[in-house]
Amino acid sequence: MSELTNLTIAEARDKLSKKETSAVELTEAHIAAIEAAKDLNAFITPSPDVAIERARQSDQRLQKGEAGLMEGIPIGMKDLFCTEGVLTTAASHILDGFTPPYESTVSQKLRDAGSIMLGKMNLDEFAMGSSNTTSYYGNVKNPWKGQGGKDLVPGGSSGGSAAAVAAHIAMAATGTDTGGSIRQPAAFCGIVGVKPTYGRCSRWGIVAFASSLDQAGPMTRTVRDAAIMLKAMSGFDPKDSTSAPVEVPDFEASLGKGVKGLRIGIPKEYRPEGLNADVAALWDKGMQWLKDAGAELVDISLPHTQFALPTYYIVAPAEASSNLARYDGVRYGLRVDGGSLDEMYSKTRAAGFGAEVKRRIMIGTYVLSAGYYDAYYLKAQKVRTLIYKDFTDAFESVDAILTPTAPTPAFAAGEKEDDPVAMYLNDVFTVPASLAGIPGASVPAGLSSEGLPLGLQILTKRWDEETMFRVCQVLEDAAQFPGLTP
Repeated sequence: MSELTNLTIAEARDKLSKKETSAVELTEAHIAAIEAAKDLNAFITPSPDVAIERARQSDQRLQKGEAGLMEGIPIGMKDLFCTEGVLTTAASHILDGFTPPYESTVSQKLRDAGSIMLGKMNLDEFAMGSSNTTSYYGNVKNPWKGQGGKDLVPGGSSGGSAAAVAAHIAMAATGTDTGGSIRQPAAFCGIVGVKPTYGRCSRWGIVAFASSLDQAGPMTRTVRDAAIMLKAMSGFDPKDSTSAPVEVPDFEASLGKGVKGLRIGIPKEYRPEGLNADVAALWDKGMQWLKDAGAELVDISLPHTQFALPTYYIVAPAEASSNLARYDGVRYGLRVDGGSLDEMYSKTRAAGFGAEVKRRIMIGTYVLSAGYYDAYYLKAQKVRTLIYKDFTDAFESVDAILTPTAPTPAFAAGEKEDDPVAMYLNDVFTVPASLAGIPGASVPAGLSSEGLPLGLQILTKRWDEETMFRVCQVLEDAAQFPGLTP
């Protein structure tokens, strides 16, 4: 069965169309692989019965010649997407027993395209974290191992999705990216992760963390697979006021065009003093690959980069404290009874939320409170505008920007958990693009001196994912990243 789990989406699509395999066979192979890799803890809720039933329906459509864009492809769904009739937890105790009566727009689009949901993936609680260690359901293990077989974090918050794709127990998976939660775990696990332009994918039915930042995207093993999956996920949704009425291009068609004549920006601010030597060396290699492929490298400056992390950790918690006010034990999820309504609220929230979520709610409530709103939140929004202007100015002279994805390779579980600030620094290269709402992708491009995956990040202007995919493919072809072959 392992040869079926080693297929990419594009390869599986070809085999299904030639009737060399069936959707049921593909799905059964992945269900067996999930069972064998239970130790990774990548899934919160596997849904094998749902998967087999949908696979049968896929085979019928394939038989009739009615195949969708993702027909018969077994994927994982991050447990932040509401799924009709399947438990949705956001990896939090406070959503115990919540089974939505509706489907999120993105998961519905993927379902309509014929993909098969294998189950719900583990994540950091409410997507708050960079290591997938804040989940109520336990931490996810990176399928790559450290020295001496040490367990490593898969990155976060989409760590379950990244680990499953890297370990070949899902052909692809959905992720959400608020400050780097698709790109950073993709780099840590050696896969491709894409954060599209804010507004490209609907947020309707996704459990909200920070509404002006959250964006769904694909996590796959190849650039081509990411292009296929993003097309299936994208499109205007009248149910989401932040969804943009823009046409969805055929991202796959943009592949193969190369980078000859493109100008690639290299921002000096992304090479801070003390940058990890392996990361710096890979960045230099990436520049050379693009130069060899005919691109022109241009030194650029993004002067407000240094303020991106503090800005993000004001804006995101402020929005989170507002979004998470709805979890009060009244309508759904956990309820801890108290002597009064207020006591029930406080007991439910105290028992239901983990330490990191409580920390961010308190930070957010503080910066929105009277006397501090002007000093912190309004100032942060002004800086956010300046960060966006840095990028728009840069894209007047370059077509894309090349940076590292994460400042280090994956670290050991438990290594940085006592220091929230050290944990927040994991997002130093990914947060600026999130604040600006521009698309970004991480491509696995090499191994550290310890043999761990490292990623390179490509950023382009809003709505220009096609150029992003072109550059990503050139990097992928040059890197020939080995990946894991379980």
